[in-house]
Amino acid sequence: MKRGHGDGGIDARGENTWRLRYRINGRRFTKTVQGTKAQAQKALRDLLHAVDTGAHVAPDRMTLGQWIEHWISIGCPGNKKRREVGKRTIERYAELLRRHVFPALGPRPLQQLQAAEIDALYVKLEGRISARTAHHVHVVLGACLGAATRTRRLVRNPMVELAKVPSPGEADHGMVLDAAQLQSLVQGFKGLSLFPIVAVAAFTGARRNEILALRWTDLDADKKTLRIERAVEETIELGLQIKAPKTERGKRTIIIDHDLIALLLTVRDKHLRIAAGIADGSPVDLSLIALPDDALMFPTSPTANPDFSFAKLRNPRGVTKEFNRRATKLGFAKLRFHDLRGSHETALLDAGVPVHVVAARCGHDPAVMLRAYAKRTKKADVSAADIIAHITRGTLT
Repeated sequence: MKRGHGDGGIDARGENTWRLRYRINGRRFTKTVQGTKAQAQKALRDLLHAVDTGAHVAPDRMTLGQWIEHWISIGCPGNKKRREVGKRTIERYAELLRRHVFPALGPRPLQQLQAAEIDALYVKLEGRISARTAHHVHVVLGACLGAATRTRRLVRNPMVELAKVPSPGEADHGMVLDAAQLQSLVQGFKGLSLFPIVAVAAFTGARRNEILALRWTDLDADKKTLRIERAVEETIELGLQIKAPKTERGKRTIIIDHDLIALLLTVRDKHLRIAAGIADGSPVDLSLIALPDDALMFPTSPTANPDFSFAKLRNPRGVTKEFNRRATKLGFAKLRFHDLRGSHETALLDAGVPVHVVAARCGHDPAVMLRAYAKRTKKADVSAADIIAHITRGTLT
């Protein structure tokens, strides 16, 4: 079947197989479809309509694997903000897709990918990986194919037609220590190099990698404030480096108590002595000594070694391993370093500190923090019940 110039045409290529031909700006395109002649005619009309409306997606031989590699190379832009993510996140996304999607679907032509094939992949992954990992695969693959749809590599994202998506399961919100347990844990680290790091985590709610990026210039002892605006990131390509927070709320200045100030000043005095080559206890006016502007609060092994640098980043994994060993000896075998942050948030919320104040202090999204808090503690509901009981007393009997 032939049509007017520029309108396209249809050729029979076998039983219920048709080749559609059409042009766009002088370029010729062909597409093979299955079905009746009437269905082929409708398919051609749809293609020509897409050309007229600017929604046309040109046929492409690119495979899913090739598109995934391209998406990774441009920084794994998301569906909403369309911005490049952090280096460590890119590595994690690449690992998920290359390990779990490539073997099954990598060679498939991108434009022929069907929702049923992705459904089958998810079925194969069940039992082989955790529910949460399977959910992460789904989210990352969805973002990847979303970018393909947005850039017109795909007419329609097959992810929207899935029969079932992997459930993330119940998130592990970790342990929450009460005030007495938190004090006992922190005191158990006294005498160790990790002691001030654990103290800062417990009493500020800062993340481990934020703490390891703190500089002495971030501390204002007179105003009793601590500025948090950086974090350590470790990638396979670049190793340890400094990065900015994921969101603007991650940049914050918080007030800290007198005892924590005193502890940090003790650590700084020790660093000043190391910088000057003066032994502990030797009388000296430390105000005459200065540390470099980029000096970290908790660098790698502060020593008097001439090759030592106060700006050398401490390895986060080493901190976690040392913390886990000591916490286990203290009777907190299942406690994670990140649980200090959750314990700090929970303690403040249980004490009645407003949600927005706690969220701002910890650089958290208030809604996300509240969801986690609701699963960590029952005290809030008990408090609410007590308040209602006080109001209703004598009115219902």
